[in-house]
Amino acid sequence: MNAVIYARVSSLGDRQNTERQISDLKQYAAYQKLEISRIFEEKISGAKRNVERPILLQAIDYCKQNKVSILLVSELSRLGRNAFEVLATVKDLIDSGINLYMQKEQLTLLDDEGKPTLFAPIMIATLSTCAQLERENIKFRLNSGRAQYIRNGGKLGRKVGSIKTLEQKKEQYKDIISYLKRGYSIRTIATLTGKGISTVQRIKKDFNL
Repeated sequence: MNAVIYARVSSLGDRQNTERQISDLKQYAAYQKLEISRIFEEKISGAKRNVERPILLQAIDYCKQNKVSILLVSELSRLGRNAFEVLATVKDLIDSGINLYMQKEQLTLLDDEGKPTLFAPIMIATLSTCAQLERENIKFRLNSGRAQYIRNGGKLGRKVGSIKTLEQKKEQYKDIISYLKRGYSIRTIATLTGKGISTVQRIKKDFNL
């Protein structure tokens, strides 16, 4: 039986990496005698909509086109933190006959006969809703903290002189600019450079490319 690993972290820098996720899922695959066909890694916020997460879309498309049996993730939140987005992804996998294994939850989507388990949809709906609620709680606490900071005389926004000039952007995003000049699509450039689609769009606009 073949499998695909999808690993995601939110940070675009070096602070987070996917090594632990991949290592743990490889161990599971070896134990279950699964053959890893491909590994997909993505650095992007789980709050992003699926259409803004090119690697996740590539992983699912790869599973469909290559008749992959099971998609392995470290936990449900790797598929996103919006309950509706997660449920849409799960339904897509079910409709395509692709199983899903979530290591943290110790849960699979389909049974041995390839049919949805009775318990999995309920668990997934509950877990994804909890993840979304937690994200909303974090946003509420951050907004509350900002409001109190302003009431106490604090000022938000960039410090004077912190806005980058076009020359600074040209140096920092020279890889994006190069790909834009060569006619690559915005989504492809985001994938190749590890930058967000919105960043590529902003650079395209700033330099009229």
